Amino acid sequence: MSQIETRLAELGLVLPDVAPPVAAYIPAVQHGDLVFTSGQLPFVAGALPATGKVGDGHGLVPAADAKEYARLAALNALAAIRAQIGSLDRVTRIVKVVGFVASDPSFSGQPGVINGASELLGEVFGDIGVHARSAVGVAVLPLDAPVEVELIVSFA
Repeated sequence: MSQIETRLAELGLVLPDVAPPVAAYIPAVQHGDLVFTSGQLPFVAGALPATGKVGDGHGLVPAADAKEYARLAALNALAAIRAQIGSLDRVTRIVKVVGFVASDPSFSGQPGVINGASELLGEVFGDIGVHARSAVGVAVLPLDAPVEVELIVSFA
């Protein structure tokens, strides 16, 4: 087992299988010493744990739940990276995280939601997990997912 997978196990996490694309794209692309993931949804065993917009009202996905879904989406992105380069131990830096939050018009807590992904990467990779980031509110995401996360990583 790789050092990163051992660290994931210490955190009580297991990398999932790579989520199959929901349209005409591939999960990750390598270019030079970088891997770019496609946007990853928070699939668990092939299904979304929740759908809808994130916000504070009745019928909306609570921000705390969405933060956990961002964490799951980041795990799915790591699975796509591992499939591309063979081992997460080869990652030398998490360069950038881009997070999208399907937001109720009154919701402005996108950074807190995407912290789910950022905090996971810090817990798993330590200093090399510190990254640049965007957290964007959008009207709707594929399959009505509440969050979507993509990563750019460097590797050796």
